Amino acid sequence: MAANRQIHLGVSMIGYGYHLGGWRHPDVAGTSMSLDHYTRVLQSAERGLFDIGFLADGVGIRFSDEPAGALSRSGGHTHFEPLTLLSALSMVTTHIGLVATASTTYNEPFHIARKFASLDHLSGGRAGWNVVTSATDLEARNFGRDSALDAEQRYDRAAEFVEVVRGLWDSWEDDAFVRDKDSGIYFDPEKAHILDHKGPHFQVKGPLNATRSPQGHPVIVQAGASEQGRELAAATADVVYAASPTMEHAQAYYADVKGRMERYGRAPDELKIMPGFMAVPGASRAEAEERYEQLQDLVHPLVGLGALASFVGDLSDLPLDGPLPDELPNRRMSSRGRIFVDLAREKGLTIRQLYLSIAGGNGHYRLIGTPRDIVDEMQAWVENDAADGFNILPTHLPGGLDDVVDQVVPELQRRGLYRTAYQGRTLRENLGLKRPDNLLAARRAALAAAAQGA
Repeated sequence: MAANRQIHLGVSMIGYGYHLGGWRHPDVAGTSMSLDHYTRVLQSAERGLFDIGFLADGVGIRFSDEPAGALSRSGGHTHFEPLTLLSALSMVTTHIGLVATASTTYNEPFHIARKFASLDHLSGGRAGWNVVTSATDLEARNFGRDSALDAEQRYDRAAEFVEVVRGLWDSWEDDAFVRDKDSGIYFDPEKAHILDHKGPHFQVKGPLNATRSPQGHPVIVQAGASEQGRELAAATADVVYAASPTMEHAQAYYADVKGRMERYGRAPDELKIMPGFMAVPGASRAEAEERYEQLQDLVHPLVGLGALASFVGDLSDLPLDGPLPDELPNRRMSSRGRIFVDLAREKGLTIRQLYLSIAGGNGHYRLIGTPRDIVDEMQAWVENDAADGFNILPTHLPGGLDDVVDQVVPELQRRGLYRTAYQGRTLRENLGLKRPDNLLAARRAALAAAAQGA
């Protein structure tokens, strides 16, 4: 591939940051349920010319108190509903994309289509929807279920859900609303489209009670690593937020997901793959290591075990400085859990070493060093087809993000790998993604042509 391909950046900005000890960092103050906190974070990312401000979310606390005492020592369990927060933040930013998580399991398509279309209008074309399927039993119990749907059910529903939402976004053509006061015509009925969807999970008539948004469709983001998640990403996503602990893993994922796109009539460059990346810069490698160790020292063993428990099961009855057992307590191993187990087996990590290895970034790639070290690695990933960009996971907020903006971004710009100004006003424009055609308009045109030829 060509050298010096432009790198895209997002920031995952939930709570206090992505290190388990982040909330205890001496520079972190106040509560994460503060508009001032998120304004400060997102404006820092916009100062760094980032493409995306990304808000992860779950519909409830997603981690149990396993082992006992872990939950009360962990930070970040309470936070804003994302669309409410991003609507407020759209008023204090001008260019950065605003991406929020919303579940296909515990919502209805009409709600999601309307909310994200509204955010796209409010922000002038900067909205994005991170599609998730909500896999935890703790979330299910907030919605009248004892346990989560199995993966096949969740992804089958999700695929139809996304199809319906995209159809609703095409309810109106861009110039449907003529608002001609002289004739009394408010909209052109030939440019209004009824979805009339009937499927195994949803029956949705339409149209959407919101005009077509500035981007046509808000950007669709997906983060699935499972077989079903990869297929959904290849079929529908504009951006994938991936998790890869090594460049080799990232290359395999990149080739696999982009290799699936052709059967959906899509070109590889219609999807941007942006792995999570925890960058800890310092003036020297020693300084960067010292900063990171300060955070590692803030991880209580119960918090570390709690972070592992939801993936591999409760290991609190085993020696912390011993290996993982051959038989793990968790029988429903997720793709992220398998990454952790493979890492421990490959490197011979003890339980303590394993939880400390994921304390920063939760299994995403982590690099601690000088800005040159960090950019060397970012450049290698992009030039070797492991990534199109990165979703930055700050250790703590806002300071960990400021470090990247002030130290790493200038090095990217010096090498010609990163913008020096925003190229467009919409998220799609800045990501280099085309504005989608109105598929319902195309369907009506095709039916009319067929009728004329009959």
